[in-house]
Amino acid sequence: MQRLQDRVAVITGAASGIGLATARRFAEEGARVVVADLDETAGAKAADEVGGLFVRADVANEDDVVRMYATAFETYGSVDIAFNNAGISPPDDDSILETGIDAWRRVQEVNLTSVYLCCKHVIPYMRRQGRGSIVNTASFVAVMGSATSQISYTASKGGVLAMSRELGVQFAREGIRVNALCPGPVDTPLLRELFAKDPERAQRRLVHVPIGRFARAEEIAAAVAFLASDDASFITASEFLVDGGISGAYVTPL
Repeated sequence: MQRLQDRVAVITGAASGIGLATARRFAEEGARVVVADLDETAGAKAADEVGGLFVRADVANEDDVVRMYATAFETYGSVDIAFNNAGISPPDDDSILETGIDAWRRVQEVNLTSVYLCCKHVIPYMRRQGRGSIVNTASFVAVMGSATSQISYTASKGGVLAMSRELGVQFAREGIRVNALCPGPVDTPLLRELFAKDPERAQRRLVHVPIGRFARAEEIAAAVAFLASDDASFITASEFLVDGGISGAYVTPL
């Protein structure tokens, strides 16, 4: 399929995991991809692989975000898709009783404030064009609670979900769609590192997934490509769950 032919897509956190898988999928569907990441080596490699452009950006820094979109527009002439995906889940973000204020603030800055900044500065480009699709990475934890808490991560993703819903409503009649992608646990380097340190926690989470495994990054990328495309032209302000059934489960299969 070439659903994204000649559209310009900016992906944050595109050097690895879901972001890299989505950069590959977007390129396969004909998009011109701007790979944004802090990791210059991996980011440049990803951009080269998909025939796109690498922009080093700290998405929690407003000047970097402004420059990121300006570079995309100056290079390709439009900004049609924004996949605001960059995020962190550090080990010092734990139970509310254990998580310090510095850890709380760092996660909020990268996971929530960055999405605010990315939306704030890409929407003007899309308004001038009269169209655009924004996909913000939230999480299934935005709609469920967990006793194995990462309190700041959970709160940040709830904020992404609420903000995406509001923006989707506000700009719907200007041709701009905004949706919150809510993945379940995904088999990425970030998750593997987190769970390798605590196999018991990993098993406690996995047992609740009806499909019986964590998602592959390519499966999440397929959902992003759908939301970015005209196949999703009547979908906005939605929480788009791609979670292997976890949010709908009461008892999982044996």
